[in-house]
Amino acid sequence: MVITNGFTYIAFLMMIAGSLLALEKYTKWKVFNIVPPLVFIYVLNMIFCTVGLYDSEGVSTAYNALKNNLLYAMIFVMLLRCDFRKMAKLGGRMVAIFLGGSLTLFVGTVVLYPLFKGVLGTNTWGAVAALYASWVGGSANMAAMQAALPVDSGAFGSALALDTVCYSLWIALLLLAVKYESKWNKATNADTSKLNAIAEAAAKEVNKDKQKASAADWIFLIGLSLMVSALTQMAGEAINTSLTEMGLDMFGSGTIVTVLVTVIGLVAALSPLGKLPAVEELSSVYLYAVVSLLASTASITALVAAPMWILFGLGILLIHTVLMFLLSKFFHWDLCMVSTSSLANIGGSASAPIIASAYDPAFSGIGVLMGVLGAAVGNFFGLAMGAVLQMLA
Repeated sequence: MVITNGFTYIAFLMMIAGSLLALEKYTKWKVFNIVPPLVFIYVLNMIFCTVGLYDSEGVSTAYNALKNNLLYAMIFVMLLRCDFRKMAKLGGRMVAIFLGGSLTLFVGTVVLYPLFKGVLGTNTWGAVAALYASWVGGSANMAAMQAALPVDSGAFGSALALDTVCYSLWIALLLLAVKYESKWNKATNADTSKLNAIAEAAAKEVNKDKQKASAADWIFLIGLSLMVSALTQMAGEAINTSLTEMGLDMFGSGTIVTVLVTVIGLVAALSPLGKLPAVEELSSVYLYAVVSLLASTASITALVAAPMWILFGLGILLIHTVLMFLLSKFFHWDLCMVSTSSLANIGGSASAPIIASAYDPAFSGIGVLMGVLGAAVGNFFGLAMGAVLQMLA
């Protein structure tokens, strides 16, 4: 059987995503605590692409019509959660620990890329920058970079494989590390006096003004996000044309649109739009749709170089761990906050509460807000990484 109809293709992708989410919700299988549904979506759709289930010519129209349009809508909706006034209320400590995680991952990537670029394949800097964006705030940032930078499809498939394997291993190791909390805190002379206060403030901000979304909320938010996507793409094309005519063609239209959507989303988050119900739910719908689309074009045959990619990723995580320990020694950071910040970077706001809650269920709000911070800055960090890696390439 081969899917050649565009509507059937989209229906099948959403059915796969929905089925995995239903399995997680209703079966409570523990495997989903280690390997979330998003990872299974990556893998299953890559397998289906490899065996030829999706006829690339037959479904390309549906793919091209939806991928970027939904991607920019997703970025806008996700950023509506990113009200920096909430972060300010939590003080600088939580933000500093999160940014420490981002910085150490940046250092690891920049140090190792020149050593590995010869074995990762050709034209890989864009895919590595996309991976780093994902490791600042989750898969949505990786999808954004895929549109903003010249990312080779084969290299992107390898980066997805790296992300899948390293994420699954990392969350397992961080959960295992919980039992060593006292040893870490003793070695770093950690100051845990403010942890409970930060956790209480985070929980208050996460739960504040929570409302149940109505049909009107959903319809308005869908319409608004799709219109923002359409208008920013039109503006991006116009700006790119003007810059090219002026001889300033160093930015592609995808990069310009990503920056425009990010800025608009961050500004809108400060307005009443940031309090709209259904933001969390619609963000997830868009994310699963976009990730399904991207994975459906990534063949496993492109993963021949994946073993070296995975070794590259493990090396980055090793440097990240060593540097975070040294920073913890200097600033007296506790293991709970360090582990939560690490997974907030690498996994995003959906995963970080798992680690925070493993220390204390009351700490889950810290993970959510750290992940939200990653979603806000990840696109900018990813573009910066792209500029650095392009020079190193």
